[in-house]
Amino acid sequence: MLSIYTDDYFMKKALDEAHQAYDSGEVPVGAVIVCNNVIIAKAHNQVEQLKDITAHAEILAITAASNYLGSKFLEDCTMYVTLEPCHMCAGASKWARLGRIVYGTSDDKAGFMKHGKELLHPTTKLEYGVMNDECSAIIKSFFKKLR
Repeated sequence: MLSIYTDDYFMKKALDEAHQAYDSGEVPVGAVIVCNNVIIAKAHNQVEQLKDITAHAEILAITAASNYLGSKFLEDCTMYVTLEPCHMCAGASKWARLGRIVYGTSDDKAGFMKHGKELLHPTTKLEYGVMNDECSAIIKSFFKKLR
C-alpha cells in the first residue's frame, strides 16, 4: 500500500518549522511529533524569543505532544527533527519514552551521538540522514549569515 506519510513527508514539515526559526533569527531547527500518521505537535527553536535556553524545538514539541495526548509518555510517537538532538533534548526524549526519533543532519559539536544511543530510552528506535542535504543547508546558511 502506497502512503504519502513517509519519513521525507514528515521531515519536510519539520523543515517548515526550521524555516520559521530561521526567519525569526533563531538557530533553524524544527521538530514535529507524529502519532498514527497525524502531526500532534510542531515546534521550532525559540531560545532567543523566549529568552529560555531550554526552548529547543524538541523540548517544545515534546511538551505540546504530551499536552495533546494527556500523557507524559510518547511510546507510540515519532519525533522528526532537522538536526541531531543535543544531550538535553535526548534526555527529554528518554524520559518521554519516545517510540522513534528521526533526524535530518548530524551535529558534530553538540549532538548526543558523541556519547551514543545510550542517552535515549532503550526502546526508542533511531533513524538519521533523512533529507540530510536540505537539513544541513539551512543550518550552514544561518551560521554563514552570522559570520
